[in-house]
Amino acid sequence: MRDPLARYPGYSLRRAANAMSAELAARLAALDLRQADASALMVIAANPGMTASALARQLDIQRANMVPLLNRLEEADLIGRSPIDGKSRGLELTSAGREKCTAAQSVIDAFEADMIARIPEQHRAHLLPALDALWR
Repeated sequence: MRDPLARYPGYSLRRAANAMSAELAARLAALDLRQADASALMVIAANPGMTASALARQLDIQRANMVPLLNRLEEADLIGRSPIDGKSRGLELTSAGREKCTAAQSVIDAFEADMIARIPEQHRAHLLPALDALWR
């Protein structure tokens, strides 16, 4: 069958993103984590005390979606919230959250290495700069 869409970079990018996202989701499921959960844990680990609104901006997640994500992580005892001022609360990983974050980072590192290995070697150095040019 001829694919008239294959000549469009945007189409190929979406197909590649969907395929890689599904693969990463399957790998993180073994840790009982979603991709957004793992991303949140990693960003919080790198920025202890950050607010939920700062996390939402960093991950480009709408407030309506951030509340259930944080509630899920808090119910799993992966994050805690500490008062910053009168109304703001900072996010921090619990000890279980740090362990889960380390495990997620290992899964993601292995996934990234496997993904990069699929790219012809002569294109690997250009992949991230090319992708960044599309959204940064």
